[in-house]
Amino acid sequence: MLKIENLTKNFGKITALNNISLEINSGEFFGLLGPNGAGKTTLMNHLIGFLKADSGTITYNNKLVKFGDKQIKRKIGYVPQEIALYQELTAYQNLKIFGSLFKLSKKELSTNIDKALELVQLLDRKNSAVKEFSGGMKRRLNLAVSILQNPEVLLCDEPTVGVDPQSRNAIFEMLQQLNKQGITIIYTTHYMEEAERLCNKLAIIDNGQIVASGSLTDLLNTLDRKKTIKIIKTAETESLYDKLCEIAVVNVFDFKYEIIPNNEFQKDSQLYTYFEKIGLSSNLIEVSSASLEDVFLHLTGRRIRD
Repeated sequence: MLKIENLTKNFGKITALNNISLEINSGEFFGLLGPNGAGKTTLMNHLIGFLKADSGTITYNNKLVKFGDKQIKRKIGYVPQEIALYQELTAYQNLKIFGSLFKLSKKELSTNIDKALELVQLLDRKNSAVKEFSGGMKRRLNLAVSILQNPEVLLCDEPTVGVDPQSRNAIFEMLQQLNKQGITIIYTTHYMEEAERLCNKLAIIDNGQIVASGSLTDLLNTLDRKKTIKIIKTAETESLYDKLCEIAVVNVFDFKYEIIPNNEFQKDSQLYTYFEKIGLSSNLIEVSSASLEDVFLHLTGRRIRD
């Protein structure tokens, strides 16, 4: 459906996209992951024809996507990072203004507005001014704007920034419902737990380059260890730090240590025997399956949210 080949974009001396290639199939819920400034939004702006690449191509159903292509824009919905709404107008008025850009008939536009408001659970607030809405409600209305033209592809650029857990969960359910209806979704985020929950295909972008792509299983298989061992930071464990460094690489985070045992302590029995020997309480040890964040650390060597 969407094919990106050798896409490069420079802003002066800064390379925002560096020879990126990706293929996104029809019906996928595709996650584009990476830290702030990695190039996610720049790639999104190329997909909707807002930016012109320095080199490389994007094709949609075998048709070249050109800069400013209006035909492509009618087929792609876009949920931007920032709230793009008129605060003084009502929800209905906002949707009517944005919907008119797609040259829909009055009947079709009215029907689509009601359907969109019902999906985002704002039909009962259609005549309320946007300035009266909570952050989560504005995010949901932002989503409603993006689906007025019944798009084939929906681009979501970090659509849950700054919302409470209930609103975030509601947005997840709405996007999953749209995906089940056949809409291909491309979802950018730097929250790995969101991607694990929503996406069936993933790509990690860092410094303008794709560093890994595939299913969650594919990405986890790049790790030598399929589980992580973390130790809660306390006065007790801080006093044991030097002893831990004798048998493992110790990554230090705000509230925990992550332990990567050396070759002599690869077996769990050896590791836990050593923990017991140095007096480390089992209550302070956390063992979990490897995650996307572990993949990111493995590939880039730095925290996902810096």
